[in-house]
Amino acid sequence: MLELQALDLACVRAGREVFADVEFAVRGGEMLAVTGPNGAGKSSLLRLIAGLLAPARGQVTLHGAAAEYTVGEQAHYVGHLDAFKPSLTVEENLAFWKAVLGGGNEVRGALAAVGLDALAHLPALYLSAGQRRRLSLSRLLVAARPIWLLDEPSSALDAAGVTMLGEVMGAHLAGGGLLLVAEHGRLARAPTRELQLGRATAAARRSRGQA
Repeated sequence: MLELQALDLACVRAGREVFADVEFAVRGGEMLAVTGPNGAGKSSLLRLIAGLLAPARGQVTLHGAAAEYTVGEQAHYVGHLDAFKPSLTVEENLAFWKAVLGGGNEVRGALAAVGLDALAHLPALYLSAGQRRRLSLSRLLVAARPIWLLDEPSSALDAAGVTMLGEVMGAHLAGGGLLLVAEHGRLARAPTRELQLGRATAAARRSRGQA
């Protein structure tokens, strides 16, 4: 059984402790909603799991997956920014990501799943904010990864886009994948469980006599 575990995680950025004593376990087919106020470290936690930040303390381990790869190498991370080249077409952008990620799935099929197949030959420069978000999310579908780390994935999406996102996330969970999602507002899918940042960090500071 696939399981992602975090033990005694702490994150320090620019000399400031963002969070501490964070622990959780998520299994394949489960979604963990990462919640908390601004500055609680939701984005930092996802970036840490993705391998983009180093923990100040603690560790993240993945059980039941390929042991020769790091956790970050087995994860898709979609952050706030939509990474694409404006001069390339929608299809060319996703083909680039497929080549980088080593994907085995069809580009056109991924674009169809996010509702962009009709715009495949349009330069990405002309996409709306919601369409750019859909293009970013299509990267999840061209290369299989057991872990999806999504930071405000419904940002800029309309109601139809949120429905599409829920369907994509549901298919990933149904296939045995796991999700960690940081979202301020509406979630495209009801979470299996919740990790609330902020309270744990405050309690840790009090236990060490800090303000």
